[in-house]
Amino acid sequence: MLAASPVFGQNRLPDWAMGGFNRPEGANPVISPREYTKFYCPMSGDSIAWESNDTFNPAATIYNGKIVVLYRAEDKSGEGIGHRTSRLGYASSDDGIHFTRETAPVFYPDNDAQKENEWPGGCEDPRIAVTSDGLYVMMYTQWNRKIARLAVATSRDLKNWTKHGPVFAKAYGGKFRDMFCKSGSVLTEIVNGKQVIKKINGKYFMYWGEYHVFAATSEDLVNWTPLVKENGDLKPLFSPRDGYFDSQLTECGPPAIYTDKGIVLLYNGKNYAGERGDKRFTPNVYAAGQALFDAKDPTHFITRLDVPFLRPMDSFEKSGQYPAGTVFIEGLVYYKGKWHLYYGCADSRVATAIYDPAHPGDADPLP
Repeated sequence: MLAASPVFGQNRLPDWAMGGFNRPEGANPVISPREYTKFYCPMSGDSIAWESNDTFNPAATIYNGKIVVLYRAEDKSGEGIGHRTSRLGYASSDDGIHFTRETAPVFYPDNDAQKENEWPGGCEDPRIAVTSDGLYVMMYTQWNRKIARLAVATSRDLKNWTKHGPVFAKAYGGKFRDMFCKSGSVLTEIVNGKQVIKKINGKYFMYWGEYHVFAATSEDLVNWTPLVKENGDLKPLFSPRDGYFDSQLTECGPPAIYTDKGIVLLYNGKNYAGERGDKRFTPNVYAAGQALFDAKDPTHFITRLDVPFLRPMDSFEKSGQYPAGTVFIEGLVYYKGKWHLYYGCADSRVATAIYDPAHPGDADPLP
C-alpha cells in the first residue's frame, strides 16, 4: 500500500517580499564535492583535495555577462563542522543552473597579513556585491578556530583578491576588532538592470550578525563602523522570536535590496530545539526569512515574515553535515530579469532557486 502524500498549506507572500523562488526541476544540487581536484596549500605545504568533503554557502554576482558563484569548500583535514579548512571555489554559468568550475580555489588562507586570522579554519561564508564601476566587495568570515571575524576583500575580476582584514578593526579605537562576528549583507539596488552597491544618506550601509541583526556604515567599503546605543553596546535591529522559525538565530543572508516598498533583507533563521521553537518546523532547522526596513532610514525595522519563504524540502537539503535540514542563503543576483538565489544545503551542497517577477509564485508550502 502506498503511503499518503504529505499535505502542505499554501504560503502566500506579502507584496513587499521577494518570491516565491522556485527550484528548477531536476537541476539541484548545482555544485557538489569533488575528490579529484587538488591544490597546493601554501600553509600546510601539501597537495590538498580542497573540495572533497563539502561544498556549500555560496556568494553570487555577475562578471562578463555570466553568473559567478564563489562557494565555500571544505577538505578532509578534520572531523565535524568548523574543524576542517575552508577555501572558496569559483564557478560560472550562462543560465545560472549549469556551472563550469575552476580546479583550484580562488580565495584561501595564505602566508599573508591575514594568516593568523584565517589558519587553520579558513575563509568561510562569502557574500559579494559590486559597485557601479566594477569593484567587487566580498564580506566573509575569517576562522582561525579561536575567533570568527567578519572581514572584507576586494577584486576587479573575482579571482585576484586584496584582503583588507576585519571590517571593524578601526572603529571606536578597535573596540570590536576581536569580537566574534559574521555575515555581512551590503545594501544594493537595481540601476539600469544591474544590481549595484547603494549609498544611503551619503554612506554605504551593511546589515550583519548571526544571533541578532545589527548595522554598520562605511565611507570606503573597507572600514566599517557598527551602529551602537548610547552606552556603546551594539544596537540590534531585530532578534530571534520565541515560537517562530527564527527563534534561535537571525543571521543575515545575501546583499540587501533597495526596492520601491522599502529595503528587503533576506536572512537565515534557526529554529530553537526546545519550548521556544516553532513546533511546525524541525528542531534546529535553518530556513530563510525576509525582513522589511524603511527606505529612508535603513535602521528602522518595519516587519518580517512569520514563516519561512524557503525551507528544506529535498532530500539533499536534509542530509549531509547537517541532517536537521538547512537551506542557508548567501547569494542573490539579478540576471536577465530574474532573481537567482544560491544557498547551502545541509552544509554539504549548493542549490539554486529562481524568482521571476513577471510570474511570481508562492513560497515553499507550510507543513
